[in-house]
Amino acid sequence: MRNYLLIAAIGLLFFACKEQPAAPPEPIGALPTAQQMEWQEMQYYAFVHFNMNTFTDMEWGMGDEPPSSFNPSALDTRQWARIVKEAGMKGIILTAKHHDGFALWPSEFTEHSVKNSPWKNGQGDVVAELAAACKEYGLKLGLYLSPWDRNHAEYGKPEYITYYRNQMKELLTNYGEVFEFWVDGANGGDGYYGGANETRNVDRETYYDWDSTFALAKSLQPNIVIFSDGGPDVRWVGNENGFAGETNWSTLNKAEFAPGIGPYEFLPVGQEDGTDWVPAECDVSIRPGWYYHASQDTSVKSLSHLLDIYYKSVGRNGNLLLNLPVDRRGLVHEADSAALMELKATLDATFSVNLVKQGSASAKDLRGKGFEPSLAVDDSNDTYWATEDGVTEATFLLTFDNPVTFNRLMLQEYVPLGQRIKAFEIYADLGEKEYKKVGAGTTVGYKRILRMDEVTTTSIQIKILDSKAAPTLSNIGLFMAKTEPPVEKKTAE
Repeated sequence: MRNYLLIAAIGLLFFACKEQPAAPPEPIGALPTAQQMEWQEMQYYAFVHFNMNTFTDMEWGMGDEPPSSFNPSALDTRQWARIVKEAGMKGIILTAKHHDGFALWPSEFTEHSVKNSPWKNGQGDVVAELAAACKEYGLKLGLYLSPWDRNHAEYGKPEYITYYRNQMKELLTNYGEVFEFWVDGANGGDGYYGGANETRNVDRETYYDWDSTFALAKSLQPNIVIFSDGGPDVRWVGNENGFAGETNWSTLNKAEFAPGIGPYEFLPVGQEDGTDWVPAECDVSIRPGWYYHASQDTSVKSLSHLLDIYYKSVGRNGNLLLNLPVDRRGLVHEADSAALMELKATLDATFSVNLVKQGSASAKDLRGKGFEPSLAVDDSNDTYWATEDGVTEATFLLTFDNPVTFNRLMLQEYVPLGQRIKAFEIYADLGEKEYKKVGAGTTVGYKRILRMDEVTTTSIQIKILDSKAAPTLSNIGLFMAKTEPPVEKKTAE
């Protein structure tokens, strides 16, 4: 009897151990902060270039433009927010001050601002109105404050840094929560400079004391992310086409960069063994220019072009910052709005039905309880499939009782533990009792979307060919785009 009891006890212990959750993979390399993860999940939001240049028909003002030039006839930030919300975007970043130095808020520290414009008899505040509109429509607010100021008499001198920080304090103190602080890399050159009308160059690496300036921003807004060429939190993608590299690591050696300085060849692709987590933001305008020019009313990017941008930004482990040049009325132009809505309708039609829900997931490489293949197809960013430690090649299988037809494949890694996957291939059973390669890619990161030829199959293999450590997959998607136009050749990299 005792032997039976002993055997039963051992059996119960075996099954109890078997049901214990496995340990998660060890983190690898640089990791994202909670703020960076929240930013990454936004994916798509608007830039608004609207300022003095809107009224002078320029891209970069000299700084000598009189405040009287700023006079929108029908400024309505609620219209901006409504259109942005309907377009599926998650926030708006406003050019609160561009290189010409004109402030869209009544700054205490300069006369070159809306307080001396005819708009609302000098009583207006564009930043305040936009902050209220974003709150009303459930959007996040971001602010751009140019480090270069072609109006300010003290630019290039130590006193200007105090001025810049004072304006930053105003913006990050008086308008509620700001999700992103945007710093341009353009610093120094010719300008008005209070009437000096000369060229002033600065040491971009040391002049602004960026470490202290950025630390001040974070003390005022603890949840903010800061964008500049190399971060510290979000990096420029290295071009204004909106395209990330085919390979795109979220890691970078940010000590090698400052606004306007850095080895720019790494910005589109990142650095595989970078010491810091600095994901890419892909900025691009919906028109040829960043500011509104009536001559460009017929040059709004086509649906095909905008889709190409989306797949090469969001679809390549980046976030898409799409610029809307608000016009002289102070409104998003009808042509821009129409293009946004066409893009939204097309993306909704493509990604509304995830075909993986019609199948089942399995894998040969299993880590154990809590990391099953089913967790890669449950639409949760908090769960994931993973292999055992030491495994850097693995195959994930999707099978279907009935054939499915798709031409878009989406993969997501569980990036809170680091970016891992270096190369993968997609194989499908095309009914000939053998799998054929139908797609391939390099990095995955937060999100990777492949555009593929139409595939009809009952079985798909996702083969991870190389990974920096045990690979993870948090979400997988199969979609059928039925209405997208062909890619225009002119949008190629």
